[in-house]
Amino acid sequence: MLDANLKQQLSAHFQNIKNAVEIVAFFDGSAKGKELGTLASELGELNDKITVINGSEESTSERVPSMVIRAMGTESRVRFAGIPMGHEFTSLILAVLQAGGHDPKIEQELIEQIKGLDADLNFETFISLSCQNCPEVVQALNLLSVLNPRISHTMIDGALFQNEVDERKVMAVPSVFLNGASFAQGRISLKEIIKKIDTSAAKREAEAIARKEPFDTLVIGGGPSGAAAAIYAARKGIRTGIVTERFGGQIMDTMAIENFISVKATEGPQLVANLEQHVLEYDVDLMTGQRAKALIPATQPGGLVEVELESGAKLTSRTVIISTGARWREMNVPGEQTYRGRGVAYCPHCDGPLFKGKRVAVIGGGNSGVEAAIDLAGIVGKVTLIEFDTKLRADAVLQRKLGSMPNVEIITNAMTTEVTGNGEKVNGLIYKDRATEELHTIELEGIFVQIGLVPNTEWLKGTLDMAPRGEILVDEQGQTSQIGVFAAGDATTAPYKQIIIAMGSGANASLGAFDYLIRTDVPVETQAA
Repeated sequence: MLDANLKQQLSAHFQNIKNAVEIVAFFDGSAKGKELGTLASELGELNDKITVINGSEESTSERVPSMVIRAMGTESRVRFAGIPMGHEFTSLILAVLQAGGHDPKIEQELIEQIKGLDADLNFETFISLSCQNCPEVVQALNLLSVLNPRISHTMIDGALFQNEVDERKVMAVPSVFLNGASFAQGRISLKEIIKKIDTSAAKREAEAIARKEPFDTLVIGGGPSGAAAAIYAARKGIRTGIVTERFGGQIMDTMAIENFISVKATEGPQLVANLEQHVLEYDVDLMTGQRAKALIPATQPGGLVEVELESGAKLTSRTVIISTGARWREMNVPGEQTYRGRGVAYCPHCDGPLFKGKRVAVIGGGNSGVEAAIDLAGIVGKVTLIEFDTKLRADAVLQRKLGSMPNVEIITNAMTTEVTGNGEKVNGLIYKDRATEELHTIELEGIFVQIGLVPNTEWLKGTLDMAPRGEILVDEQGQTSQIGVFAAGDATTAPYKQIIIAMGSGANASLGAFDYLIRTDVPVETQAA
C-alpha cells in the first residue's frame, strides 16, 4: 500500500518517536477493511516502537474500518474512522509521532494552556479525504487529545460513514461536534478552537496585543500579498507585524496551483505553509485569529495610524498595509443563507464527496465554475451548470473537457432566483430564463456557488476611497487616500486576481510604505510615544 520511497521517508520521520506507540486497528473482510489492516501493518513494520493490535478481536463497538493511535498503556483518545490517506495521511503520521512523545511545533505557553483545560471534551470531525481545509482542524484536535487526557477526538470520513452523515445532517466539511453537539463548521485553527473552549483566552490575548509597542509597518491580512509585504518590510530592518484572522487567506481553499511561476504544480495549503515558514524566518510579529474592525488614520504625515480589532485590542503603526483579500461572492437570493452548509456550498473540493451519486448545480460559467463542474462530474450523479451570460466564459480547453462529460447539463442565459429546501436541507433551485422570463425549477441536493470574488473591505467604508464594488483605490506605489495607509492584492482595484500578482502588489506596497517612512519626519508626539 505504501511504496518503498514513502516507507523510507516515514522510517526517517519515525526516528523521532521517543515512547512506545500502539496502533489499534478495527477492520473486517471488506475491501476497505483489508486496506486499513494493510496500512496499519505496514506502519508497524517501520519502527520497533510501534505495536499494531487487531482491535476487532477485542471490541465490536468501534466503527469499522477505523484505527486508534495511543501511547502505550494509555486510554484511546485519537481515532481515525475511515482510512486516513489523501490529505489526512499527514494527520495520521503526526498523530503517531505526537503519541510517541515527539514535541509539537507550537509555543510552550499554548501547550501549557491546553494541558490546563479542565473539562471532559469529546470531539468528532466529519471530513472528506479531498478536503484541503480538513487536516488543519483534525491535526489541531488530535494535538489537544494527545496533550490533555480529558480530551478525545475522532476523525470521521463522511464518504465511508454515510449513515452518520445523514443522521447528523452533515452537508459541509469539516464539521466538528463537541460532546454530540455542533461546535464548528469550516476551517478553524488551533488557537480559535482554544478560544471557544477557554473563554478567558481571548481576553488575555487581546490584553497582550494591546500592550505592543507601535510598529513601523503593520500588515492587515495574511494572504500572499500580506506575506510578501511583511517580508519586504522586515528585510528593511523595521519593526513589522501581521494581524490576520487566518494565515494564508483564500489560497488555503485552492486545490491545484499550476501557474505560479517557477513552481510547476502545488496545492494551496502547501504554498501557505511555505509562505508562513518564509515570513517567520524574519523578525515579524505574526498575530493570528484577529479580525480588524476599524482604521483610524493619522492626523498628520508621520503620525501613528490606529487599527482597532474585534477583540477590543488596538494596535498602532507609522504605516499600515491593507491586504485583506477577497472571499467568494454570494448569489444573494432567498434561501442561500438559510441553507448555507446544508446543501449550499462554496468549495467543491471540500464538500463534493458528500454529494456522491446525487444531483448538484454549479452556479457560474467562468474558469472556477467550469473546473468545479468537471471535478464534481466524477463524483456526483448529475451536474447542472447555470451561467448568467449567453455563453460560458471559461477557457476553451476547460469548455471542451466539460462538454465531453455525459452527466453534465449546461444552461446559459439563466439567473438563479431562489434556493429551495425542506427546512433541513436543499431540495432544489429556481432560475429565470433571461430570454423568455420564464421560471424553471430544478430538483437537486447541492448547489456550488462559483461566481467570483468580493473584497473584504466593508470595515473600511467611509475611511478610504473605494471603487463602486468596494475595492480600495491605490496609486502606483500602493498608497491609498489616507496618509501612511497602503493597500495590496485582491482587496484593491488590481484588475487580475492572481496569486503571483497579489505577491507583487504586496511587495510594491511595502516598498512604497518604506519610501514614505524614510521621507517623512516623525512628529514630536509620536517620538514621545
